[in-house]
Amino acid sequence: MPDLTMFAPYELGPISLRNRFVMAPMTRSRAVEANTPNALMAEYYAQRADAGLIVTEGTSPSPNGTGYPRIPGLWSDAQVAAWRQVPDAVHAQGGHIFVQLMHTGRIGHPNNLPAGGRILGPSPVVPRIKRPCTPPPRICSTSFSKPATSIRSRSIKGVIIGGIIPVKGNFISRFF
Repeated sequence: MPDLTMFAPYELGPISLRNRFVMAPMTRSRAVEANTPNALMAEYYAQRADAGLIVTEGTSPSPNGTGYPRIPGLWSDAQVAAWRQVPDAVHAQGGHIFVQLMHTGRIGHPNNLPAGGRILGPSPVVPRIKRPCTPPPRICSTSFSKPATSIRSRSIKGVIIGGIIPVKGNFISRFF
C-alpha cells in the first residue's frame, strides 16, 4: 500500500514533489515600482521551498487587474524577466512553484491602478461595497494566456487562475 502521509513524495504530472504540502497563496504586497518582482520576493518564496508546492500570491495579468498596491504583475517584459529570480531561488532550494494569475476585476480601485489602468469587469455593475470613488467597471475580456505562456517559459512549472473560489467581486468569480 502506498504511503499516503503528508510527508510522502507525490507525483504531480511531470513534477516530483518532495511532500504533499501546498503553500497557499497569500498576498505579500512586496512588488516594487511598476509591479515588478524583486529579490525580497525571491528570498520569501525560497525560504518556504520545503513545501511540496508553493502557489504565489495573486499576480495581475494586466495593468487593469492590480486592485491593491504592490502586487506583482505579469504583463510587461520587465516583469516577466524579473519573475525569473523567484523560481530560480525556489528551485535552488529543491522546491517547486506555480504562479497564481489574479485579476481583481470590479473590486479594484482607481488609486491602486498604474497610469492608464481602468476598472474592468464582466459587466458595468458597480460592486455593492462602500467606495464612493469607484467608477462603474468597463466590460473586460482580459486574456490570461499571454502571461501564463510568458511565465511558464521562465521556469515556473504551472499556472493557477485565481478567483476560482468565489472571492466576492474578483474577476473570475463574476462568471460563476
